[in-house]
Amino acid sequence: MAQVLEFKLPDLGEGLTEAEIVRWLVEVGDVVAVDQPVVEVETAKAMVEVPCPYGGVVTARFGEEGTELPVGAPLITVAVGAPASGGPTDAATLTAAQGTPAAQGTPAAAGGQGSGNVLVGYGTSEAPARRRRVRPDRPAPVTPPPASASASAEPTNGRVRTGESADGPVAVISPLVRRLARENGLDLRQLTGSGPDGLILRADVEYALRAAAVQGRTTTAAPASHPRVAAQPTATAVPTAASAGTRVPLKGVRGAVADKLSRSRREIPDATCWVDADATELMRARAAMNAAGGPKISLLALLARICTAALARFPELNSTVDQEAREIVRLDQVHLGFAAQTERGLVAPVVRDAHARDTEGLNAEFGRLTEAARTGTLTPGDLTGGTFTLNNYGVFGVDGSTPIINHPEAAMLGVGRIIPKPWVHDGELAVRQVVQLSLTFDHRVCDGGTAGGFLRHVADCVEQPAVLLRTL
Repeated sequence: MAQVLEFKLPDLGEGLTEAEIVRWLVEVGDVVAVDQPVVEVETAKAMVEVPCPYGGVVTARFGEEGTELPVGAPLITVAVGAPASGGPTDAATLTAAQGTPAAQGTPAAAGGQGSGNVLVGYGTSEAPARRRRVRPDRPAPVTPPPASASASAEPTNGRVRTGESADGPVAVISPLVRRLARENGLDLRQLTGSGPDGLILRADVEYALRAAAVQGRTTTAAPASHPRVAAQPTATAVPTAASAGTRVPLKGVRGAVADKLSRSRREIPDATCWVDADATELMRARAAMNAAGGPKISLLALLARICTAALARFPELNSTVDQEAREIVRLDQVHLGFAAQTERGLVAPVVRDAHARDTEGLNAEFGRLTEAARTGTLTPGDLTGGTFTLNNYGVFGVDGSTPIINHPEAAMLGVGRIIPKPWVHDGELAVRQVVQLSLTFDHRVCDGGTAGGFLRHVADCVEQPAVLLRTL
Protein backbone atom coordinates (compact mmCIF):
# COMPACT_ATOMS: atom_id res chain seq x y z
CA MET A 1 0.00 0.00 0.00
CA ALA A 2 1.04 3.64 -0.38
CA GLN A 3 3.10 5.16 2.40
CA VAL A 4 1.80 8.52 3.66
CA LEU A 5 4.54 10.90 4.78
CA GLU A 6 4.05 14.06 6.76
CA PHE A 7 5.97 17.16 5.67
CA LYS A 8 6.43 19.76 8.41
CA LEU A 9 7.24 23.44 8.14
CA PRO A 10 11.06 23.37 7.98
CA ASP A 11 13.50 25.48 9.94
CA LEU A 12 13.64 28.66 7.89
CA GLY A 13 16.97 29.71 9.36
CA GLU A 14 18.18 33.03 10.84
CA GLY A 15 16.27 32.47 14.10
CA LEU A 16 12.83 32.38 12.48
CA THR A 17 10.33 30.34 14.48
CA GLU A 18 7.06 30.77 12.58
CA ALA A 19 5.58 31.65 9.22
CA GLU A 20 2.18 32.67 7.85
CA ILE A 21 0.56 30.77 5.01
CA VAL A 22 0.03 33.23 2.16
CA ARG A 23 -1.03 30.96 -0.70
CA TRP A 24 -1.36 27.23 -1.25
CA LEU A 25 0.19 26.09 -4.54
CA VAL A 26 -1.35 22.59 -4.49
CA GLU A 27 -4.74 21.06 -3.73
CA VAL A 28 -5.57 17.79 -2.00
CA GLY A 29 -5.37 15.09 -4.66
CA ASP A 30 -2.69 16.85 -6.75
CA VAL A 31 0.40 14.90 -7.77
CA VAL A 32 3.62 16.63 -6.70
CA ALA A 33 7.22 15.98 -7.66
CA VAL A 34 10.23 16.04 -5.36
CA ASP A 35 11.23 19.65 -4.57
CA GLN A 36 8.07 21.08 -6.10
CA PRO A 37 6.91 24.24 -4.24
CA VAL A 38 3.67 23.47 -2.40
CA VAL A 39 3.00 26.62 -0.37
CA GLU A 40 4.04 30.26 -0.25
CA VAL A 41 4.71 31.55 3.26
CA GLU A 42 5.59 34.92 4.71
CA THR A 43 8.16 35.04 7.46
CA ALA A 44 9.42 37.98 9.43
CA LYS A 45 12.15 38.27 6.80
CA ALA A 46 10.64 37.63 3.39
CA MET A 47 8.15 35.75 1.22
CA VAL A 48 9.40 32.29 0.28
CA GLU A 49 8.08 29.25 -1.54
CA VAL A 50 8.49 26.01 0.40
CA PRO A 51 9.29 22.91 -1.71
CA CYS A 52 8.24 19.44 -0.60
CA PRO A 53 10.98 16.80 -0.30
CA TYR A 54 8.57 13.98 -1.26
CA GLY A 55 6.95 13.02 -4.55
CA GLY A 56 3.44 11.58 -4.61
CA VAL A 57 -0.22 12.48 -4.07
CA VAL A 58 -1.20 15.24 -1.63
CA THR A 59 -3.62 13.71 0.88
CA ALA A 60 -4.06 16.58 3.35
CA ARG A 61 -3.21 20.22 3.94
CA PHE A 62 -2.87 21.78 7.38
CA GLY A 63 -3.88 25.40 7.85
CA GLU A 64 -5.84 27.87 5.78
CA GLU A 65 -4.37 30.89 4.04
CA GLY A 66 -3.61 33.50 6.66
CA THR A 67 -2.85 30.92 9.37
CA GLU A 68 0.41 31.36 11.28
CA LEU A 69 2.27 28.09 11.91
CA PRO A 70 5.32 27.45 14.09
CA VAL A 71 8.37 25.68 12.71
CA GLY A 72 7.79 21.94 13.01
CA ALA A 73 4.03 22.10 12.54
CA PRO A 74 2.58 19.81 9.83
CA LEU A 75 2.14 21.40 6.39
CA ILE A 76 0.92 18.56 4.15
CA THR A 77 0.84 14.78 3.92
CA VAL A 78 1.89 12.99 0.74
CA ALA A 79 1.13 9.43 -0.33
CA VAL A 80 4.39 8.04 -1.69
CA GLY A 81 4.52 4.89 -3.82
CA ALA A 82 1.82 2.78 -5.49
CA PRO A 83 -0.69 0.66 -3.56
CA ALA A 84 0.17 -3.02 -3.20
CA SER A 85 -2.72 -4.16 -5.39
CA GLY A 86 -1.67 -1.89 -8.21
CA GLY A 87 -5.05 -0.17 -8.17
CA PRO A 88 -5.95 3.28 -7.06
CA THR A 89 -5.52 4.08 -3.38
CA ASP A 90 -8.82 5.11 -1.85
CA ALA A 91 -9.15 7.85 0.74
CA ALA A 92 -9.83 5.35 3.53
CA THR A 93 -6.57 3.54 2.84
CA LEU A 94 -4.61 6.79 2.86
CA THR A 95 -6.28 7.94 6.05
CA ALA A 96 -5.49 4.64 7.74
CA ALA A 97 -1.90 4.83 6.51
CA GLN A 98 -1.46 8.19 8.21
CA GLY A 99 -1.98 6.57 11.58
CA THR A 100 0.71 3.92 11.07
CA PRO A 101 4.35 4.29 12.07
CA ALA A 102 5.34 4.22 8.42
CA ALA A 103 3.30 7.35 7.86
CA GLN A 104 5.61 9.26 10.13
CA GLY A 105 8.63 8.41 8.00
CA THR A 106 11.58 10.59 7.15
CA PRO A 107 13.11 11.22 3.74
CA ALA A 108 15.33 8.23 4.45
CA ALA A 109 12.27 6.04 4.76
CA ALA A 110 10.94 7.31 1.47
CA GLY A 111 14.03 6.65 -0.53
CA GLY A 112 17.14 6.74 1.57
CA GLN A 113 18.06 10.32 0.67
CA GLY A 114 17.03 13.85 1.51
CA SER A 115 15.80 15.96 -1.37
CA GLY A 116 18.61 18.42 -0.73
CA ASN A 117 16.27 21.41 -1.08
CA VAL A 118 13.73 21.57 1.74
CA LEU A 119 13.63 25.37 1.50
CA VAL A 120 14.82 27.62 -1.30
CA GLY A 121 18.24 28.91 -0.31
CA TYR A 122 18.69 26.39 2.52
CA GLY A 123 19.99 23.05 1.27
CA THR A 124 19.63 20.06 3.57
CA SER A 125 21.08 16.59 3.64
CA GLU A 126 19.44 13.34 4.59
CA ALA A 127 17.26 13.75 7.65
CA PRO A 128 18.22 11.50 10.57
CA ALA A 129 15.75 8.81 11.48
CA ARG A 130 13.88 9.64 14.65
CA ARG A 131 10.76 8.72 16.52
CA ARG A 132 7.93 11.16 16.30
CA ARG A 133 5.85 12.00 19.31
CA VAL A 134 2.29 10.86 18.61
CA ARG A 135 -0.34 13.21 19.92
CA PRO A 136 -3.57 11.57 21.08
CA ASP A 137 -6.45 12.08 18.67
CA ARG A 138 -8.63 15.00 19.62
CA PRO A 139 -12.35 14.26 19.97
CA ALA A 140 -14.66 15.59 17.31
CA PRO A 141 -16.79 18.63 18.18
CA VAL A 142 -19.83 17.65 20.22
CA THR A 143 -22.91 19.35 21.53
CA PRO A 144 -22.57 21.32 24.78
CA PRO A 145 -22.11 18.98 27.77
CA PRO A 146 -24.81 18.59 30.40
CA ALA A 147 -24.89 20.84 33.43
CA SER A 148 -22.98 18.33 35.58
CA ALA A 149 -20.09 18.32 33.12
CA SER A 150 -20.11 22.09 32.75
CA ALA A 151 -19.77 22.53 36.48
CA SER A 152 -16.36 20.85 36.45
CA ALA A 153 -15.07 22.73 33.39
CA GLU A 154 -12.20 25.16 33.73
CA PRO A 155 -11.65 28.34 31.72
CA THR A 156 -8.66 28.11 29.37
CA ASN A 157 -7.35 30.98 27.26
CA GLY A 158 -10.74 32.62 27.16
CA ARG A 159 -12.42 29.32 26.24
CA VAL A 160 -13.87 26.64 28.49
CA ARG A 161 -12.03 23.33 28.48
CA THR A 162 -14.44 20.43 28.72
CA GLY A 163 -13.86 17.30 30.72
CA GLU A 164 -11.19 15.87 28.41
CA SER A 165 -8.20 14.32 30.09
CA ALA A 166 -5.13 16.42 30.78
CA ASP A 167 -2.90 13.34 30.60
CA GLY A 168 -0.47 12.82 27.74
CA PRO A 169 1.94 15.24 26.03
CA VAL A 170 1.09 18.93 25.85
CA ALA A 171 0.29 20.09 22.30
CA VAL A 172 3.23 22.48 22.02
CA ILE A 173 6.03 22.44 19.43
CA SER A 174 7.76 25.80 19.84
CA PRO A 175 10.37 26.03 22.64
CA LEU A 176 9.61 29.75 22.72
CA VAL A 177 6.01 29.04 23.73
CA ARG A 178 7.12 26.66 26.49
CA ARG A 179 9.63 29.16 27.85
CA LEU A 180 7.10 32.01 27.79
CA ALA A 181 4.63 29.88 29.76
CA ARG A 182 7.28 28.66 32.19
CA GLU A 183 8.61 32.14 32.95
CA ASN A 184 5.11 33.37 33.74
CA GLY A 185 3.99 30.36 35.77
CA LEU A 186 1.36 29.33 33.23
CA ASP A 187 0.12 25.70 33.11
CA LEU A 188 -0.05 24.76 29.42
CA ARG A 189 -2.31 21.82 30.21
CA GLN A 190 -5.07 24.29 31.01
CA LEU A 191 -5.01 25.88 27.54
CA THR A 192 -6.91 24.95 24.42
CA GLY A 193 -4.71 25.66 21.41
CA SER A 194 -6.00 27.52 18.37
CA GLY A 195 -3.51 25.90 15.98
CA PRO A 196 -3.89 22.77 13.86
CA ASP A 197 -5.00 19.76 15.92
CA GLY A 198 -5.22 21.97 19.00
CA LEU A 199 -1.60 23.10 18.77
CA ILE A 200 -0.87 25.78 21.38
CA LEU A 201 0.61 28.88 19.74
CA ARG A 202 2.38 31.87 21.23
CA ALA A 203 -0.76 33.95 20.69
CA ASP A 204 -2.69 31.53 22.93
CA VAL A 205 -0.19 31.94 25.76
CA GLU A 206 -0.08 35.73 25.43
CA TYR A 207 -3.89 35.87 25.43
CA ALA A 208 -4.01 33.79 28.59
CA LEU A 209 -1.44 35.99 30.33
CA ARG A 210 -3.37 39.14 29.43
CA ALA A 211 -6.57 37.62 30.75
CA ALA A 212 -4.82 36.61 33.97
CA ALA A 213 -3.46 40.14 34.43
CA VAL A 214 -6.92 41.65 34.01
CA GLN A 215 -8.42 39.30 36.59
CA GLY A 216 -5.52 39.79 39.02
CA ARG A 217 -4.42 36.16 38.80
CA THR A 218 -0.95 34.68 38.15
CA THR A 219 -2.24 31.64 36.27
CA THR A 220 -5.22 30.84 34.11
CA ALA A 221 -5.85 27.55 35.89
CA ALA A 222 -8.74 27.98 38.38
CA PRO A 223 -8.45 26.00 41.69
CA ALA A 224 -10.34 22.75 41.50
CA SER A 225 -11.86 23.40 44.94
CA HIS A 226 -13.70 26.44 43.59
CA PRO A 227 -15.45 25.31 40.43
CA ARG A 228 -17.79 28.27 40.55
CA VAL A 229 -15.00 30.52 39.21
CA ALA A 230 -15.47 28.91 35.81
CA ALA A 231 -18.99 30.23 35.61
CA GLN A 232 -17.90 33.84 36.00
CA PRO A 233 -17.91 35.66 32.65
CA THR A 234 -14.45 37.03 31.91
CA ALA A 235 -15.85 39.91 29.89
CA THR A 236 -17.12 41.67 33.00
CA ALA A 237 -13.57 41.98 34.32
CA VAL A 238 -12.26 43.66 31.17
CA PRO A 239 -12.27 47.48 31.34
CA THR A 240 -14.43 49.20 28.75
CA ALA A 241 -11.43 51.08 27.36
CA ALA A 242 -9.67 47.81 26.54
CA SER A 243 -12.32 46.86 24.00
CA ALA A 244 -12.25 50.22 22.22
CA GLY A 245 -10.29 50.85 19.03
CA THR A 246 -8.90 48.52 16.40
CA ARG A 247 -6.38 45.83 17.29
CA VAL A 248 -3.69 45.08 14.73
CA PRO A 249 -1.67 41.88 15.32
CA LEU A 250 2.08 42.37 15.61
CA LYS A 251 3.18 39.65 13.23
CA GLY A 252 5.14 39.14 10.06
CA VAL A 253 7.44 42.02 9.12
CA ARG A 254 5.76 44.43 11.55
CA GLY A 255 6.23 41.99 14.42
CA ALA A 256 9.87 41.34 13.53
CA VAL A 257 10.60 45.07 13.36
CA ALA A 258 8.93 45.59 16.75
CA ASP A 259 10.94 42.78 18.35
CA LYS A 260 14.27 43.94 16.91
CA LEU A 261 13.79 47.60 17.80
CA SER A 262 12.67 46.71 21.33
CA ARG A 263 15.70 44.47 21.79
CA SER A 264 17.99 47.23 20.51
CA ARG A 265 16.59 49.69 23.05
CA ARG A 266 16.93 47.16 25.88
CA GLU A 267 20.47 46.00 25.17
CA ILE A 268 22.34 48.82 23.42
CA PRO A 269 23.40 51.99 25.28
CA ASP A 270 23.19 54.22 22.23
CA ALA A 271 24.15 57.86 21.73
CA THR A 272 23.63 60.20 18.77
CA CYS A 273 25.67 63.02 17.30
CA TRP A 274 24.88 65.10 14.23
CA VAL A 275 26.32 67.77 11.95
CA ASP A 276 25.18 69.93 9.02
CA ALA A 277 27.18 69.63 5.82
CA ASP A 278 27.30 71.53 2.55
CA ALA A 279 26.45 68.95 -0.11
CA THR A 280 26.69 71.31 -3.06
CA GLU A 281 29.94 69.84 -4.39
CA LEU A 282 28.68 66.28 -3.94
CA MET A 283 25.58 67.06 -6.01
CA ARG A 284 27.78 68.64 -8.72
CA ALA A 285 30.04 65.60 -8.75
CA ARG A 286 27.03 63.32 -9.15
CA ALA A 287 25.69 65.42 -12.03
CA ALA A 288 29.10 65.24 -13.75
CA MET A 289 29.21 61.45 -13.35
CA ASN A 290 25.76 61.01 -14.84
CA ALA A 291 26.53 63.39 -17.72
CA ALA A 292 29.46 61.21 -18.74
CA GLY A 293 27.14 58.39 -19.78
CA GLY A 294 26.50 54.90 -18.43
CA PRO A 295 24.11 53.91 -15.65
CA LYS A 296 22.90 56.80 -13.51
CA ILE A 297 24.64 56.95 -10.16
CA SER A 298 22.26 57.35 -7.22
CA LEU A 299 22.94 59.60 -4.27
CA LEU A 300 22.62 56.53 -2.03
CA ALA A 301 25.50 54.85 -3.85
CA LEU A 302 27.74 57.89 -3.31
CA LEU A 303 26.85 58.03 0.39
CA ALA A 304 27.52 54.30 0.69
CA ARG A 305 30.98 54.73 -0.86
CA ILE A 306 31.66 57.51 1.65
CA CYS A 307 30.50 55.20 4.47
CA THR A 308 32.85 52.39 3.50
CA ALA A 309 35.76 54.84 3.31
CA ALA A 310 34.92 56.18 6.77
CA LEU A 311 34.59 52.67 8.22
CA ALA A 312 38.04 51.80 6.87
CA ARG A 313 39.38 54.71 8.92
CA PHE A 314 37.21 54.03 12.00
CA PRO A 315 36.73 50.23 12.10
CA GLU A 316 35.40 50.37 15.68
CA LEU A 317 31.98 51.20 14.27
CA ASN A 318 31.91 48.07 12.12
CA SER A 319 31.58 45.87 15.17
CA THR A 320 29.21 43.84 17.29
CA VAL A 321 29.15 43.02 20.99
CA ASP A 322 29.26 39.43 22.26
CA GLN A 323 27.51 39.89 25.59
CA GLU A 324 28.07 36.35 26.83
CA ALA A 325 31.81 36.51 26.23
CA ARG A 326 31.94 40.23 27.15
CA GLU A 327 33.93 40.95 24.01
CA ILE A 328 33.75 43.47 21.18
CA VAL A 329 34.03 41.71 17.83
CA ARG A 330 35.50 43.94 15.13
CA LEU A 331 34.43 42.68 11.74
CA ASP A 332 36.75 42.51 8.75
CA GLN A 333 34.04 42.80 6.10
CA VAL A 334 31.46 45.54 5.64
CA HIS A 335 27.99 44.27 4.82
CA LEU A 336 26.06 47.50 4.38
CA GLY A 337 22.35 47.51 5.13
CA PHE A 338 20.04 50.27 3.94
CA ALA A 339 16.55 51.08 5.12
CA ALA A 340 13.79 50.63 2.53
CA GLN A 341 10.08 51.31 3.04
CA THR A 342 7.83 48.82 1.23
CA GLU A 343 4.15 47.90 1.23
CA ARG A 344 5.01 45.10 3.68
CA GLY A 345 6.72 47.54 6.03
CA LEU A 346 10.27 48.62 6.77
CA VAL A 347 13.02 46.27 5.59
CA ALA A 348 16.80 46.57 5.55
CA PRO A 349 18.37 44.73 2.58
CA VAL A 350 22.11 44.10 2.86
CA VAL A 351 24.81 44.81 0.27
CA ARG A 352 27.41 42.08 0.78
CA ASP A 353 31.09 43.03 0.78
CA ALA A 354 30.34 46.71 0.30
CA HIS A 355 33.94 47.56 1.19
CA ALA A 356 35.13 45.74 -1.94
CA ARG A 357 32.75 47.51 -4.35
CA ASP A 358 33.26 50.77 -6.20
CA THR A 359 30.50 53.34 -6.65
CA GLU A 360 29.14 51.70 -9.80
CA GLY A 361 29.09 48.28 -8.13
CA LEU A 362 27.27 49.67 -5.11
CA ASN A 363 24.81 51.44 -7.40
CA ALA A 364 23.99 48.24 -9.28
CA GLU A 365 23.46 46.23 -6.10
CA PHE A 366 21.25 48.94 -4.57
CA GLY A 367 19.13 48.84 -7.71
CA ARG A 368 18.75 45.06 -7.59
CA LEU A 369 17.85 44.93 -3.92
CA THR A 370 15.47 47.88 -4.14
CA GLU A 371 13.56 46.22 -6.97
CA ALA A 372 13.43 42.93 -5.07
CA ALA A 373 12.10 44.77 -2.01
CA ARG A 374 9.43 46.46 -4.11
CA THR A 375 8.24 43.17 -5.61
CA GLY A 376 8.51 41.21 -2.35
CA THR A 377 11.10 38.77 -3.68
CA LEU A 378 13.88 39.42 -1.16
CA THR A 379 15.29 36.21 0.30
CA PRO A 380 16.17 35.76 3.99
CA GLY A 381 19.82 35.96 2.94
CA ASP A 382 19.21 39.42 1.43
CA LEU A 383 17.89 40.72 4.74
CA THR A 384 20.38 39.39 7.27
CA GLY A 385 24.04 39.65 8.19
CA GLY A 386 24.45 43.43 8.03
CA THR A 387 27.30 45.07 9.96
CA PHE A 388 26.42 48.77 9.45
CA THR A 389 23.24 50.49 8.23
CA LEU A 390 22.72 53.59 6.08
CA ASN A 391 19.32 55.23 6.62
CA ASN A 392 18.35 57.85 4.04
CA TYR A 393 15.25 59.21 5.78
CA GLY A 394 15.56 62.40 3.74
CA VAL A 395 13.34 60.77 1.12
CA PHE A 396 10.45 61.36 3.56
CA GLY A 397 11.09 65.10 3.51
CA VAL A 398 12.60 65.37 7.01
CA ASP A 399 15.87 66.93 8.10
CA GLY A 400 16.97 64.92 11.13
CA SER A 401 16.34 61.84 13.21
CA THR A 402 17.82 59.76 16.02
CA PRO A 403 17.62 56.31 14.40
CA ILE A 404 17.49 53.11 16.44
CA ILE A 405 20.46 50.82 15.82
CA ASN A 406 19.70 47.67 13.86
CA HIS A 407 20.65 45.04 16.47
CA PRO A 408 23.25 43.47 16.67
CA GLU A 409 25.10 46.15 14.70
CA ALA A 410 26.97 48.96 16.45
CA ALA A 411 26.05 52.06 14.44
CA MET A 412 23.73 53.64 11.89
CA LEU A 413 24.26 56.72 9.75
CA GLY A 414 21.18 58.84 9.06
CA VAL A 415 20.91 61.26 6.14
CA GLY A 416 18.29 64.01 5.99
CA ARG A 417 16.91 65.86 2.99
CA ILE A 418 19.20 68.07 0.91
CA ILE A 419 17.67 71.55 0.58
CA PRO A 420 18.86 75.08 -0.26
CA LYS A 421 19.88 77.03 2.86
CA PRO A 422 21.89 80.14 3.64
CA TRP A 423 25.50 79.11 4.23
CA VAL A 424 28.79 80.92 4.69
CA HIS A 425 30.99 79.84 1.75
CA ASP A 426 34.45 81.33 1.14
CA GLY A 427 33.71 84.05 3.67
CA GLU A 428 30.48 85.13 2.02
CA LEU A 429 26.84 84.33 2.62
CA ALA A 430 25.47 82.11 -0.14
CA VAL A 431 22.66 79.70 -0.85
CA ARG A 432 24.02 76.16 -0.70
CA GLN A 433 22.64 72.61 -0.75
CA VAL A 434 22.72 71.59 2.93
CA VAL A 435 22.13 68.19 4.54
CA GLN A 436 22.00 67.08 8.15
CA LEU A 437 23.90 63.90 9.02
CA SER A 438 23.35 61.94 12.22
CA LEU A 439 25.23 58.98 13.68
CA THR A 440 23.72 56.72 16.33
CA PHE A 441 26.33 54.41 17.84
CA ASP A 442 26.74 51.79 20.54
CA HIS A 443 28.70 53.52 23.30
CA ARG A 444 30.18 50.16 24.34
CA VAL A 445 32.28 49.85 21.19
CA CYS A 446 33.76 53.36 21.19
CA ASP A 447 33.76 56.77 22.82
CA GLY A 448 32.43 60.02 21.47
CA GLY A 449 35.78 60.98 19.95
CA THR A 450 35.71 58.02 17.58
CA ALA A 451 32.06 58.57 16.65
CA GLY A 452 32.67 62.28 16.10
CA GLY A 453 35.73 61.55 13.98
CA PHE A 454 33.72 59.16 11.80
CA LEU A 455 30.90 61.64 11.31
CA ARG A 456 33.31 64.50 10.60
CA HIS A 457 35.08 62.41 7.95
CA VAL A 458 31.73 61.63 6.31
CA ALA A 459 30.83 65.34 6.34
CA ASP A 460 34.22 66.27 4.83
CA CYS A 461 33.69 63.80 1.98
CA VAL A 462 30.19 65.19 1.38
CA GLU A 463 31.54 68.76 1.25
CA GLN A 464 34.68 67.88 -0.72
CA PRO A 465 34.24 64.60 -2.66
CA ALA A 466 37.86 64.87 -3.81
CA VAL A 467 38.84 63.70 -0.33
CA LEU A 468 37.83 60.20 -1.45
CA LEU A 469 40.62 60.23 -4.05
CA ARG A 470 43.05 59.41 -1.23
CA THR A 471 41.49 55.97 -0.75
CA LEU A 472 40.72 55.04 -4.39
